[in-house]
Amino acid sequence: MTAQLNPRGDVAVLVPAAGAGVRLGPGRPKALRLLAGEPLLVHAVRRLAAAPSVHTIVVAAPTAEVQAVRELLAPVAPVIVVPGGAERQASVAAALAAVPAGPTIVLVHDAARALTPPELVESVAAAVRGGRDAVIPVLPVVDTIKEVDAGEVVLGTVDRSALRAVQTPQGFRRSVLSAAHAAAGDSLTDDAGLVEKQGVAVSCVPGSEYAVKITRPFDLALAEHLLASAD
Repeated sequence: MTAQLNPRGDVAVLVPAAGAGVRLGPGRPKALRLLAGEPLLVHAVRRLAAAPSVHTIVVAAPTAEVQAVRELLAPVAPVIVVPGGAERQASVAAALAAVPAGPTIVLVHDAARALTPPELVESVAAAVRGGRDAVIPVLPVVDTIKEVDAGEVVLGTVDRSALRAVQTPQGFRRSVLSAAHAAAGDSLTDDAGLVEKQGVAVSCVPGSEYAVKITRPFDLALAEHLLASAD
């Protein structure tokens, strides 16, 4: 099996999956925690592979788990697996370096957003294909947001009409993301933040309620419910 999905696709998806996931409690690395009996990473890769534009998926796995991740994903989709880094940014850079010639659009996707639908992948890719340098999926902020000081005293209420909650996959022209990582200094947890620092405009497309990030035990329970309701 070659590490290629759609030969006519123009999209490579990078999946940094080397994080420990300490907020989920003790256990295996976050991407390998189980959701409905399967690792989060399996759910995520299955949905990415279902997006017609995706040519290549590169997973940055925990160093000690690289071979295990290859074996885990072999029945799911053809995937390139590389050792990840200590920080997310290093994992993305390692995955980016493994992308073969061909794809001109690169998406970066969190394995923890395991239920992200293929339609959202296609929406982000289409926006980049349409001429945007960088694209992020977002949802409106629905909670009231307060600014507080060091003593947890409220300083004021933030106008949420201009705020958005950011999801993944985040999409980029390949040359834009490569340049941003080459120039990266401080480690950031958001690739759009890297390209923003280079003066690149970042555009938004509507996100998905299914692209919830699984960070805490409650999120796992929510994802189980979403899976059940989708059946």
